[in-house]
Amino acid sequence: MAPYRALLDACVLVPVSLADTMLRVAEKGLYRPLWSDRILTEALDAIAEIRPGADAAKRFTVMRQAFSEALVTGWEGREVGITLPDPDDRHVVAAAIHGGAHAIVTANVADFPSATLRPLGLEAVHPDDFLLDQLDLSPAAIVQVFSEQAADTRRPPLSRQDLATILGRAGVPRFAAEVLRLMSGPPGEPYLAAPAVGGDRGSVAGSPRRNRQNGQGKYRHLLI
Repeated sequence: MAPYRALLDACVLVPVSLADTMLRVAEKGLYRPLWSDRILTEALDAIAEIRPGADAAKRFTVMRQAFSEALVTGWEGREVGITLPDPDDRHVVAAAIHGGAHAIVTANVADFPSATLRPLGLEAVHPDDFLLDQLDLSPAAIVQVFSEQAADTRRPPLSRQDLATILGRAGVPRFAAEVLRLMSGPPGEPYLAAPAVGGDRGSVAGSPRRNRQNGQGKYRHLLI
């Protein structure tokens, strides 16, 4: 089965905790992330505006190296004919089409109307919904991602509750709360079983699929 492909909008890559969670999930092989140079540049510019003096270039270099197949190039000609509320967002859809994405993961879902995306075989998915879907499909793997992210964080050290709070502020509060709920259950809860491989959630173009086709380089986690 071809890996499920999701184009990550700049707003998803700006918060370091959310970006780390998203890429740890990708490292598990649950989906293939996509982005373009323009998306990465927008994310870097946003970080520079929010946190002047922050050295974000290093983590973006790590991302590029670990997910060398994520970069979509040659998308520029596909902007023609794409109609969006903000024409400056057309490059996101163009890169998604050219990269063969199933969905665009963005906090700005309203900027990507379904009337425009559906005929293109795309949908815009909020990162909270995207991660909840991944948790539903592969609970053991996602719980492991969450636990490892908390354990790996050193500056400063984070508990699971701390990480959930940070992720909630980063835009995925329902996902963070649901992971904590699962992890607080009694031993032997279903999420401890190995996640299934294969299958999908219906026929919607952007529905997450279970798979273990990773093929990416070792991702050196952003929060260590």
